[in-house]
Amino acid sequence: MFGVLDVSTSGLVAQRVRMQTIAANMANQDAIFDAKGNYAPYRRRIPIFAHGDPATGNSEGVHVQKILFDPAPFKRVYEPGNPVADEQGYVDYPNIDPAMEMVNALEASRAYEANITTAEATKSMLQSSLRLLA
Repeated sequence: MFGVLDVSTSGLVAQRVRMQTIAANMANQDAIFDAKGNYAPYRRRIPIFAHGDPATGNSEGVHVQKILFDPAPFKRVYEPGNPVADEQGYVDYPNIDPAMEMVNALEASRAYEANITTAEATKSMLQSSLRLLA
């Protein structure tokens, strides 16, 4: 029964990382400069889930295996007066679609809620079992 709690907990952690990644994408949707001030449009990040928990060797549950960069092309905006515009007058902006990020955030939120519900149901079953034994 405690394994079910571990599975729910791993899901909560994975969805939290997913939400953090989505938040970073949304926060950087207009960022065209890196931290050093160099022209480098922000590239959308995508968390990749995998089964199990490599820290404990448990095959149940889920974890974020890695966070990849989205290979989709940048949004090109015609801004001939911009100092970072290319020779045709276009500036590359991050490949982030706010609507898609909001959909992903809603999905991650629902998955987080489902894991909380599962953990609460498991806790309730454990408490009922202990009451029967007492």
